Amino acid sequence: MSRVYIQNVVHAKLHQKLIDFELFKKYAIQLHTKKHQNFFSSKSISSITKPHQENDFNSRILNSGSKPSAYCLVNLIRACTNLGWFSRGEQLRCCILKSGYVNNVFVGSALVNFYVKFQLLGNAQQLFDEMTERNVVTWNTLISGYARSGQFRNALNLFIQLERSEQSSDSYSISAALSACGALGLVQLGKLMHSKIVKFGVECSIVVSNSLIDMYGKCGCAEESNRVFKRMMEKDTISWNSVIAANARNRALDQAVDFLCQMPEPDIVSYNEVISGVAQFGIIEDAVGMLSRMPSPNSSSWNSIITGYVNRGRAKESLEFFRNMHLSNVLMDQFTFSSILSGIANIAAITWGRLMHCCTVKYGVDETVVVGTALIDMYSKCGHMKEADILFGWLPVKNLITWNTIISGHAHNGNSDEVIRLFEQLKSVKDLQPDGITFVNVLAACWHNKLSFQAANEYFELMVNDYGICPMPEHCTSMIKLLGQEGDVSKAEKMIYELGFEKCELVWKALLGASVTCGDIKIAEVTAAKVTELEGGDEFVYVLMSNMYALHRKWIDVGGMRGWMKEKRVRKEAGRSWI
Repeated sequence: MSRVYIQNVVHAKLHQKLIDFELFKKYAIQLHTKKHQNFFSSKSISSITKPHQENDFNSRILNSGSKPSAYCLVNLIRACTNLGWFSRGEQLRCCILKSGYVNNVFVGSALVNFYVKFQLLGNAQQLFDEMTERNVVTWNTLISGYARSGQFRNALNLFIQLERSEQSSDSYSISAALSACGALGLVQLGKLMHSKIVKFGVECSIVVSNSLIDMYGKCGCAEESNRVFKRMMEKDTISWNSVIAANARNRALDQAVDFLCQMPEPDIVSYNEVISGVAQFGIIEDAVGMLSRMPSPNSSSWNSIITGYVNRGRAKESLEFFRNMHLSNVLMDQFTFSSILSGIANIAAITWGRLMHCCTVKYGVDETVVVGTALIDMYSKCGHMKEADILFGWLPVKNLITWNTIISGHAHNGNSDEVIRLFEQLKSVKDLQPDGITFVNVLAACWHNKLSFQAANEYFELMVNDYGICPMPEHCTSMIKLLGQEGDVSKAEKMIYELGFEKCELVWKALLGASVTCGDIKIAEVTAAKVTELEGGDEFVYVLMSNMYALHRKWIDVGGMRGWMKEKRVRKEAGRSWI
């Protein structure tokens, strides 16, 4: 979810205060009528606003026989939303149905917001569809709900429906839709929305301009972000931080530093964006120097450098930096542990991993979805699937990344049956759907298990037809390997063209390997030429073809291939093992 979008939402709703028990009493009192004064009296309400008595309150509302006003119902629903009283809100919905306010646009919008805040987007969508009248607030509530929960395509589909309806979108709708465009990298759609913004004069809104800067930055168009920023008449802190982030995340480090120096009052977010960019794309020692000079660095500042070390394959230095962070008494959060565990997983340092696991328990973050997933990944990459399975079972909340991590762990450790079992289990989990990564592991498991192409193709068609996932090269390579097992490499070659991967060297390499496996010299020679065309002289091609010619006792061709290798100074690297 876009940080800028969240900040914009907060910026737009600063006037709204968190509703507490007393506010709930205030609106509940407004429900009383002269007829039912005995129930809705202040004394009666006060006696049932304790958390353990909330069900009693709802039962009295439902059985009182009074008809509350729409205004009171709206505010009671808002109170339930902000206080986290799900059961009260559900029962209030019964009261709404009973009192005939089900088609009231304000009551309906409040209920949609109630379900969105409890992340029950299916319920919110159903209620939205049933409403006979909707206003722009209703639309915005559901669009932003989808965007905040990471369902960006649903957010954009709903925004397009809004554009086709009789309602007009506003800056809030556009901001949410731009956030979704940025997350999905849909720069062309973002540009179309930008044209609409200019046409209707909404560009002067700081919230919308900030969202445009963020969208262009996430789509890799830092220059466009800079243009939007420079045209802004008024800029706030979010504007500056957004343009700094857009440049830092797209390797324009000098420009990011320039904006940081120009910023009237840079805050910790400003510095962190530059440090993160330098740690990721620049000289990491410069990022460490910036950290030592910046005022009041926080855990995010340190985390950026740990992540930089990990991403550069410098896991040992990340551990040393983590130790310095601990000695400096900097508060470590779940992202600190997630990053350092990723580094440990990359070098399969199980002893360090177990020590870090103890630290996560001590800090009370071992059961968060971020750290729990990182721990599962670490144990999986260290080959300790038993511990990974135990952690997966204990984790109270699992997202799709968690499921993909445990499935991938079993796939890479050769437990193909477990991959299929977990996949079938994932299909039945509410509000979660397998994605392209899930199917990469499932198809790889089919190959390792030596399943028939027909059986694997059922999963492939399920992916495309039922889940609407476009095949990636990794899916295609697994299918090619399966066809190679069955000796049908001509069908594999045809599949490459059907799926539009004729320019992808990865799939041609897979086909070359499959051709060598099943001994089809003709397809192998065509494929070798294609790989050479796409990638140039690669030792992979020469070694495989040399081995294949040797297998078929074509010694003249073997000599010719090795002559080519010598002429082009191609040498086969010696194998290595961690053991």
